[in-house]
Amino acid sequence: QELMDAEAKPSAPRLPRYERHVQPCLAELLGTALFIFTGCLAVLEEPGGTGRLQPALAHGLALAAAAAVLGDI
Repeated sequence: QELMDAEAKPSAPRLPRYERHVQPCLAELLGTALFIFTGCLAVLEEPGGTGRLQPALAHGLALAAAAAVLGDI
């Protein structure tokens, strides 16, 4: 009986190689590049007095923009 139940259940379809491997790697690459780019630009010019606030706001706004634009994907 258990053998028949195991055979009757359909298995989940395997995702293509692109969706399993390439797409997550590209997403990590894009996210890392975005945060490094915004972090470097945030501390490039020190206007004085902002301290840690400017890089924190730059990273937060970059994350919010990425989530708003790419949230449906």
